Amino acid sequence: MRIGIGGWTYAPWRGPFYPDDLTQSRELEYASRQLTSIEINGTFYGLQKPASYEKWYAETPDDFVFSLKAPRYATNRRVLAEAGETIERFFASGVLLLKQKLGPINWQFAPTKKFDPDDFEAFLKLLPASIEGQPLRHALEVRHESFRTPDFIALARKYQTAVVLAGDSDYPQIADLTAPFVYARIMGTSDKQAKGYSTKALDAWAERARQLAAGTTPADLQTCAEPPAKSSARDVYLYVISGFKERNPAAAIELIRKL
Repeated sequence: MRIGIGGWTYAPWRGPFYPDDLTQSRELEYASRQLTSIEINGTFYGLQKPASYEKWYAETPDDFVFSLKAPRYATNRRVLAEAGETIERFFASGVLLLKQKLGPINWQFAPTKKFDPDDFEAFLKLLPASIEGQPLRHALEVRHESFRTPDFIALARKYQTAVVLAGDSDYPQIADLTAPFVYARIMGTSDKQAKGYSTKALDAWAERARQLAAGTTPADLQTCAEPPAKSSARDVYLYVISGFKERNPAAAIELIRKL
């Protein structure tokens, strides 16, 4: 189970999370030793330089894992089947320099994007299962109610892609298990709690993570289709995202402690 936050550069984290005397250039080094994963957001807005991936690899522990948000130019388009060149450029930009620290790729879609079975399958066919012998994992963050259908779950299972579990948010919750791993983003931290969530809420998410890792879907999460015929252990990537962002590191650290 990997628990983390989105990004590592955020001024209000200085003091509550980062020591006041820590230089900004060492923030990733520090954060990667408090957490077990980080979701990189900058890759959503534009290609990063190979030197950046090499630097991120060098600054983090051997067992640390990054997830990456895929470029919006691949997902924010009317015809998804036309995203092939953008996807190829993304993977050729230096992503593989993260080596064993490369975790899942999060393909986030706009809240206005509706489920079109044929076009969505055409998109899934463009996602490489591996490159240069390195296996790749893909997660689909869909945000329109039309995706809450067994047909979408069947497609995700066919292509072994995870459906991002949106927790504590206004987005549709789809907790169906569709891949050998689970990708969860919980978005309900509050300024009213020192650790972002109440103890009860953190206990609940820790227990959900345990059940998901064991291959079962917690009864209090919403699904769209029948569960897999056979349950099996799964890796879990859980990120504390959005909400009251100042508290996200504290919530993630407390979840790690509980697990």
